[in-house]
Amino acid sequence: MFMEDMPSRSEMHQEAPKGKGPKGNGPKKKHPVRNTILIIIAVLFVGTAAFAARTYFNAKNAANTVYQSSGIKKSRNTSAALNSKKPISILLLGTDTGALGRNYKGRTDTLILATINPKTKTTTLMSLPRDSEVAVSGFEQDFPTKLNAAYAYGSAGTTIKTVQKWLNVPIDYYALINMGGMKKVVNEIGGVDITPIRSFTYAGYTFTKGQKTHMDGAKALAYSRMRYDDPLGDYGRQQRQRQLITTIIGESTNATNLIKQDFMKSIAKETRTDLTFSDLTTLVSKYRDATKNVVSDHAQGTGKMISGQSFEVISQTEKQRVTNVLRKSLDLKAAKTGEKYANQN
Repeated sequence: MFMEDMPSRSEMHQEAPKGKGPKGNGPKKKHPVRNTILIIIAVLFVGTAAFAARTYFNAKNAANTVYQSSGIKKSRNTSAALNSKKPISILLLGTDTGALGRNYKGRTDTLILATINPKTKTTTLMSLPRDSEVAVSGFEQDFPTKLNAAYAYGSAGTTIKTVQKWLNVPIDYYALINMGGMKKVVNEIGGVDITPIRSFTYAGYTFTKGQKTHMDGAKALAYSRMRYDDPLGDYGRQQRQRQLITTIIGESTNATNLIKQDFMKSIAKETRTDLTFSDLTTLVSKYRDATKNVVSDHAQGTGKMISGQSFEVISQTEKQRVTNVLRKSLDLKAAKTGEKYANQN
């Protein structure tokens, strides 16, 4: 289950001096970074039939268990946006909690800003590099900090504020899941068929480029986790993550097994979101068509060593491009991207 209290001693071994938050910039560990794919994006679009009378209360109870406020004031009226069927954004976060026996809060090693536009029937998935150089909102004195450390500073709310200021894009909701969630949902929908975009062997599994492969949860997780043997590094991993999310969305639209009581109780232990049950039912009824066209993109940075630590530095030009794509997908007016230091000072 998620640990929303202070990070454990094992997590804080790289923390800054007393009085500052965890920098998240320590030396790389020898094992590959553990990832998750955001399962909440799959369950958002299960057909309206999933909420038939016989399953309504099961779904509502699970949604109530999963719900957790971000603890911050929303940048705009999200309920009004949903009810009027306007485009919305969801920050998808995946933690490494549960990997290798970890039970501390962990960092968000997967960050994807999804926008859902029912008018254009398009969902945009924008990957944000976990090692992006940012100033964490409320902890700007610690600059530079890696983006994935924002969650360790203050959970989902701090991550949301950091990304909003960094890109000047409103974030309406968040959805967070740990490692076990993706495996469970893939198994529950009977596995997924994926055509690997690269040949590699990882965690005992072999993947062949261009060869359509049926994957269970464990194999799909391995496919999405490999990073160090990918010639594109984390960007290659992000590409495979978006590919898997897109596949799960497509498979889950007909997977009524996802709302079985036992499964929903199980996945509720892995997931947190500030989408209420009412929000979820609105998404099902008004936004489902937006999954017919999924556009994948990512913020491209340049690797740079800063104070002995490895960062991905996203130029203002690239940040402006990302901001333009996201704001356009939300039907918002063009605006200048956020400041490098996430504030005006």
